[in-house]
Amino acid sequence: MSQPNIDYMMNMTKEFLSEKIDGIAYTLDFPYELEQRYKKMHREDDDYCELIYECLYEEGIALYNELSDSDFKKLIRKQYNYIKKIAKEGFY
Repeated sequence: MSQPNIDYMMNMTKEFLSEKIDGIAYTLDFPYELEQRYKKMHREDDDYCELIYECLYEEGIALYNELSDSDFKKLIRKQYNYIKKIAKEGFY
């Protein structure tokens, strides 16, 4: 099944981790894109959408101002890898 909106959000995170997007742009653009794509992401895959919202937004980007740049990147990398692992192995 095609998941262009979910793929877009995960690719944006991958680009941040590979330093193609800087931290400020990522923390500003990710919430905007998430809001714009949220309903479509739910239609693509409900569980994956919620995982992205909780792990990357609530437990990641929301903590940007509380962490150093390197700690923030480590956290996002950890959350990203967790999501990729769950998506690969399944949600249940």
